[in-house]
Amino acid sequence: MGVDEEKSEGEGKVWSLCRMPFWQLSISNGNGSSSSLSQCSSMGNNNVYQQSQSCQLGERSTVTSSNAVSSMEKSLLPTRRRLRLDPSNKLYFPCEPGKQMRSAIGIKNTSKSHVAFKFQTTAPKSCYMRPPGGILSPDESLIATVFKFVEPPENNEKPIEQKSRVKLKIMSLKVKGETDYVPKLFDEQKDQVAVEQILRVVFLDPEHPCLALEKLKRQLADAEAALEARKKPPEDTGPRIVGEGVIIDEWKERRERYLARQQVECVDSA
Repeated sequence: MGVDEEKSEGEGKVWSLCRMPFWQLSISNGNGSSSSLSQCSSMGNNNVYQQSQSCQLGERSTVTSSNAVSSMEKSLLPTRRRLRLDPSNKLYFPCEPGKQMRSAIGIKNTSKSHVAFKFQTTAPKSCYMRPPGGILSPDESLIATVFKFVEPPENNEKPIEQKSRVKLKIMSLKVKGETDYVPKLFDEQKDQVAVEQILRVVFLDPEHPCLALEKLKRQLADAEAALEARKKPPEDTGPRIVGEGVIIDEWKERRERYLARQQVECVDSA
């Protein structure tokens, strides 16, 4: 009898546990599990935020490093010449101490676009170029004249052996065809300016002829001829416009002169 009662009591407890709903069984552990889940989620969010921050920092560092590398590559690459200079790296001056002497240099645009050029020197009061700058179209060329005051020699040095401390530099800048030349172009686009050449001053003895001196004389003569040609007004071969839209042809002028002569002759005969 005792065994049967114990069995019935045990089966009743098991049956009561089985009849209990599942959500009631999990109530006792609900508070602990929810707190642990919230902690895990907050930790996960912190980890994701830290990872995103590290990725952004990595991207910024890669961008800055790539910019530094590109600037370094540009500095290492040789600059492409836009102008051809003649002479290429020297300026020849006749050596006459105490006088202002002239030199000449040919400048030609060898690129396929319009190029602005500018002359720069460390002694602007004693050395200057005419013209000091301008814009050349593709394959256009000109001869510039450089003026320099030749200082007397020091320490009993021969005039022909003295070395000039003046540095002369020619810079170039790629521009559009309709652009007008102003010196501010080189200040506004400093990143695009290229140094074509730093010229060295060489003195020549005017009493001893040489090939460089003969070439200099020819270049100076060509530069003067080009300057005189630019000063002359263009020849007007067509009809002239006087006032607003009044066109006077050559034959009309001749007719008026003929009539005026006829009137003068009539007056004299009377």
